[in-house]
Amino acid sequence: MEEAKSVAAFPGSFLKWIILGSVVGLLTGTASAIFLISLDTATQWRYARPWLLWLLPIGGALVSYIYMKWGKSSIQGNNLILEQIQSGDGRIPLRMAPLVLFGTLMTHLLGGSAGREGTAVQMGGSLADWFGRFVKLDAMDRRILLMCGVSGGFGSVFGTPLAGTMFGLEVAVLGLISYRALVPCFAASFVGNLVATELWGVQHHIYEMGQVPALSGMVLLKVIIASILFGLTSLMFSELTHYLKRMFTRVFANPVLKSAVGGCLIIAMVYLAGTRDYLGLGLPLISDSFGEGVAPFAFLGKLLFTSVTLGSGFQGGEVTPLFAIGASLGNALSGWLHLYAPFLAALGFIAVFCGAANTPIACFIMGIELFGSEGALYLFIACLVSYAFSGHSGIYSSQQIGVSKSRLLDTPPGTRLINRRSRR
Repeated sequence: MEEAKSVAAFPGSFLKWIILGSVVGLLTGTASAIFLISLDTATQWRYARPWLLWLLPIGGALVSYIYMKWGKSSIQGNNLILEQIQSGDGRIPLRMAPLVLFGTLMTHLLGGSAGREGTAVQMGGSLADWFGRFVKLDAMDRRILLMCGVSGGFGSVFGTPLAGTMFGLEVAVLGLISYRALVPCFAASFVGNLVATELWGVQHHIYEMGQVPALSGMVLLKVIIASILFGLTSLMFSELTHYLKRMFTRVFANPVLKSAVGGCLIIAMVYLAGTRDYLGLGLPLISDSFGEGVAPFAFLGKLLFTSVTLGSGFQGGEVTPLFAIGASLGNALSGWLHLYAPFLAALGFIAVFCGAANTPIACFIMGIELFGSEGALYLFIACLVSYAFSGHSGIYSSQQIGVSKSRLLDTPPGTRLINRRSRR
């Protein structure tokens, strides 16, 4: 009888989640488009006005002051989104969307090294939670809608709707995917990407993987060696960023002073390195990794600049800098491993992100969406090996490690499960 009721309710439930997911996609796609267009403008301003770098300490202090004064729980960023997907016993403040948008644009305008995924995910999560409360969904359904917000934000900001779908399903808990959210997450990611690209005219960057080597034992061995290094680099980035966050907070209890000092440190690093290549998203570094080549230790420069930026309290994501770190490391390894540079850059592009985010399926799918299916086997191996060698360390401290016996969305709201932060 219960099974018959479930089957009978299926079409209505399917239509309900298609509609809800699509509305979230419309919201997140529009938010991502506004963000990406604004980010491009801010980046062009920074290139045209190099003196803006000197305002970085002031900008960081201003953003930290605003968060301290009005941010409340928004200061938790992506981790707040993940915790509410896991427990569903609280709310995501709508103020998170404009706060993170302003904070990230300020970071990029003045020269901080950060990404854009965190901003898209936080905007998506706050808008999805607001919409869920507006239509009076219960706590369980709002958790699904939060996953839609993550998927819609990720898929629309990178132009990868399938990877966005899986990212929303994978990211909250390591080793667990809730298929109850599959349809709405796909609807949100697909519609979000469509809205951003077709309605708002957002253009995403395209990189060519180029020639894929024929499968052989030697090529396979070289890919595994490179992937181990990608995973270890992910581990280094995650641990360094977490360490710097703790250290800056311990030394500078005042968030405003912490960000001001971090901005001064980044300025000093720019002049010590003698280049501004490591500021901003790192898109020129990615392009060079697929083209004319980069310095052997460019990946390390981008890693340090990003860890200091985020560790000292600036707003922004980690993912695009991780793309730059991985692509430049892959390019640097090409001469040593005697493999085609764009091929290894593509593997590094997704594998370093995979190890840091602990989302191997989403990263593999992203690789296919960005670089095509010809190198699918190598992309899959790179993600698996990097994921294995990065351990349970990652960029999201509230990410949980598995769930014993119960599925994520079968866990009652308010239930607390062990996460990586409590194990640290």
